[in-house]
Amino acid sequence: MIDINLLTYLEDFISENRKQRFLDVLAHRTKHFTVAVEDVFQMHNTSAVMRSCEVFGIQELNIVEQRHGKSIDKQIAMGAQKWVDIYEHPSSQICMDNLRKKGYQIIATTPHDASCFIENFDISKPCALFFGTEIDGLSDVVMQQADGYLKIPMVGFTESLNISVSAAIIIQDLTNRLRNSDIKWQLSEEEIYEKRLDWTRKTIKDIKFVESRYKENL
Repeated sequence: MIDINLLTYLEDFISENRKQRFLDVLAHRTKHFTVAVEDVFQMHNTSAVMRSCEVFGIQELNIVEQRHGKSIDKQIAMGAQKWVDIYEHPSSQICMDNLRKKGYQIIATTPHDASCFIENFDISKPCALFFGTEIDGLSDVVMQQADGYLKIPMVGFTESLNISVSAAIIIQDLTNRLRNSDIKWQLSEEEIYEKRLDWTRKTIKDIKFVESRYKENL
């Protein structure tokens, strides 16, 4: 349960423009779609995917990193890590299980012939979009358990795109269609309050001191 009084108190420490900017951005945020990246060796690609999530309004990014132990490239993420919720999972199976519990169907992005083109994809159900490496693609465990398969139309000789490019194309297309639909894709009121509080905290310098002053006045 969000402490509305705390939020009101903390928002006095940020500008009116910043408060309004938070509201404007949150009005376009969604958890109807979430994104998962699997064992991407070059973490600047994961950072770029995170940036695409932030730019196009996807609030949550799931990372499965079993093999390489890399970390987010903050320079490429361009601050997106402050505004996107990142969940790390020890395995693809655990990641899929967690997402299914939240009500998502698992969608594997792959150029496989049986895949659905993005323009024909049914956006009505909450989906977790899984992306793998350009060379190896997604793991067998994801491919075998996916509820559906999605691909980008391509007419050249090359059969695959860099993961960050693929993610940007798919995320932009699906979120644009989502916002032009009658589907209830917006964050709930409670989720908006949660992110306002989270983002306000991340904006204030010496937040621990400021919050301690609030508690003293209770």
